[in-house]
Amino acid sequence: MDTSIARRNILARIRAAQGREAEPDESEREAAADYLARHPQGPRPPMPEDLAVRFIDEAQKLSTTVESVDALSDVPAAVLRYLTQHGLPLQAIAWQTLQDLDWTEAGLTIEFRKPEDGDVVGITGCFCATAETGTLVLLSGPETYASAGLLPETHIAIVPASRIVAGHEDAFNLIRAERGELPRAVNFVSGPSRTGDIEQTIVLGAHGPYRVHAIVVRT
Repeated sequence: MDTSIARRNILARIRAAQGREAEPDESEREAAADYLARHPQGPRPPMPEDLAVRFIDEAQKLSTTVESVDALSDVPAAVLRYLTQHGLPLQAIAWQTLQDLDWTEAGLTIEFRKPEDGDVVGITGCFCATAETGTLVLLSGPETYASAGLLPETHIAIVPASRIVAGHEDAFNLIRAERGELPRAVNFVSGPSRTGDIEQTIVLGAHGPYRVHAIVVRT
């Protein structure tokens, strides 16, 4: 069963037990939106005018490598540089939303599908990114499958500078404004997967990618 349908059915049963209709009506949605708008936020750190600068700094602290390019058309060449520098294969899987970029001209073989066993590199975009923590925010969908940034050993993410927001609060506000409701999965990616459970030693790639590389597109 689709996760979204399952979630809706679970919430409908909870609402039925409370004596309410299965789906909230417009007045209930407006009341929730009003509460969120009026609810006071906690203290937040100051942010620079150029949020991309803060994002890059924080991302690098989390072992995410970063390259900035001037335009979206520069991304395939940047991916080629990264893969070559790290001795990685020049093949990858990617989100379907990235099909219009000229990957072949850059010398790359890209398949626009979900990852399978043996796929080493996954390329994604992002819904947005947060400057405060250097975090990528990925929303799942038919063309933006979550597994592309979770299963391959190397995750390369394209980050438009215009989609970098100050903090997580702003990310959720953007999701509400543009999507209305949450998709099946919202993934916050803050650097490579890691664990410190083994003799209190940090190990990268424990539950996901060994490498996370962000390509920030300035325009």
